[in-house]
Amino acid sequence: MASTVAYLLLGSNLGDRAGYLAEARQNLAATAGRVVAASGIYETAAWGVEDQPAFLNQVLALETSLPPLALLAACLATEQRQGRERLVRWGSRTLDVDILLYGAEILALPTLTVPHPALPARRFALVPLAEIAPQLVHPQLHQTVAALLAACPDVLPVQTWHGQ
Repeated sequence: MASTVAYLLLGSNLGDRAGYLAEARQNLAATAGRVVAASGIYETAAWGVEDQPAFLNQVLALETSLPPLALLAACLATEQRQGRERLVRWGSRTLDVDILLYGAEILALPTLTVPHPALPARRFALVPLAEIAPQLVHPQLHQTVAALLAACPDVLPVQTWHGQ
């Protein structure tokens, strides 16, 4: 199968947040493809359930030969290796890996929707994505990532993280 560039959003708000992101980058590179670009790390307010610790988020561009559902399986396995527990929707987590885009594919499957349906409304995903791929065009909305970010209704803070 030919390779495709998929854009993945990593997030963590429990424990060693930066460590979980670093481990996720390594795991995904070892199991799912080659990381061809990585955004900086951003500290972001929790979205959905706001009464929880701030997240660290990062977007990866991953060149992969895995089909979409196999990539999803690799993402879920990476989450599990790092102790992800799904207790509350949008709750705190050691690691979350979302597939934002998979090439120009449009998929609506029971377990995977690509492009990620909430991408245009989530600043915490658009800011790091715009850092590495501002001119990338959303395959359904036919707008660049930069344009989606400029029109994003989400006002929660997203700040460059400098480590601690």
